[in-house]
Amino acid sequence: MSDIRLTGITKRYTRHAAPAVDDVSVTVRDGEFFVLLGPSGCGKTTLLRTIAGLEQADAGTVHLGDRDVTGLPPRRRDIAMVFQGYAVFPHLTVAENIGFGLAMRKAPKQEIAEAVEYAAGLVRLDDVLDRYPSALSGGQRQRVAVARAVAVRPSVLLMDEPLSNLDALLRLSFRSDLKALAKELNTTIVYVTHDQVEALSLGDRVAVMRAGEIVQCGTPMEVYDRPATRFVGGFLGTPPMNLLPVRRAQDGWTAAGEPFAVPEEHADRVGDELWAGIRAENIEPSTTEVPGALPARVRLVEPLGSQLLVSVTVGDESVKLLTPTDFPAGDDSRLWLRVPPERVRWFDPASERALDGTDRAGTDRAGAAVSSG
Repeated sequence: MSDIRLTGITKRYTRHAAPAVDDVSVTVRDGEFFVLLGPSGCGKTTLLRTIAGLEQADAGTVHLGDRDVTGLPPRRRDIAMVFQGYAVFPHLTVAENIGFGLAMRKAPKQEIAEAVEYAAGLVRLDDVLDRYPSALSGGQRQRVAVARAVAVRPSVLLMDEPLSNLDALLRLSFRSDLKALAKELNTTIVYVTHDQVEALSLGDRVAVMRAGEIVQCGTPMEVYDRPATRFVGGFLGTPPMNLLPVRRAQDGWTAAGEPFAVPEEHADRVGDELWAGIRAENIEPSTTEVPGALPARVRLVEPLGSQLLVSVTVGDESVKLLTPTDFPAGDDSRLWLRVPPERVRWFDPASERALDGTDRAGTDRAGAAVSSG
């Protein structure tokens, strides 16, 4: 295994373009499942390819363990990579596909056979080793690609959106398998995705990227519950975090014209506006008037199976909340919304940063600073 240390990584594809990766420094711990999460074009795949040696950074260094691999080609970095496409050879059997990397290294046949058996067992392909890819399902082909990467026993395993080509049920199944596989391998894994469910369910830590920078890095529940910026709060969550403007009034603070409690440490700040970030599941709705609750009108009710997603208006603001399936929320009905003060996250409108002291990118538990920009 190896830890990964990126220091000051910057990558531009053209001289005058904005950097695809902008001065990123981060440490991935030995044996960690580390997820790079962000929207398309945020730089996460470029950063992954820089670790692999498929891209050369314009500035910065890459260390794998105690080795500076910044100038080394991919074959000398002791890494394996699983790409978004299946990338399996149609003319080779499953066993030959899995053993391909070792065959290219001219490993002994017995070593290849043992590695193929080991990797196939991990991804549950033992019974299809003699088949060709044309006889496999999409999920099985992706398992072949993962097994081929595992067979070479890399110190670092890189995955670039490996589940994006699978349908919803296969993604769910394969996600569980990947989680179990990561524990079995105990290998350092860096995983790229734009799917927040994948990121939160798989990662030991999640780094949220935007415009080439890491804007927050922490455990899945840290970045979900305590977003460092408005962007992180709005990007993570289904539905995304509600963001209500809260304005200073003559006799206190209001949201959509209604009184709204602001913590004392924020109420005395300079400025006449704050943003309150509220998760849909943290809103407590009532069909009868509740003192201190925000009056709302139901605009749309969407059954999700186990819950209802209810869209309401609070004054001129749109808010989404999650309720049990038997909650009596009819179109155009009135509700009163109570928000527990401890579940509100506060943001500065000017900087879009959290006001609760959450770091922009955080500090990992080992004390290694994680930063960008």
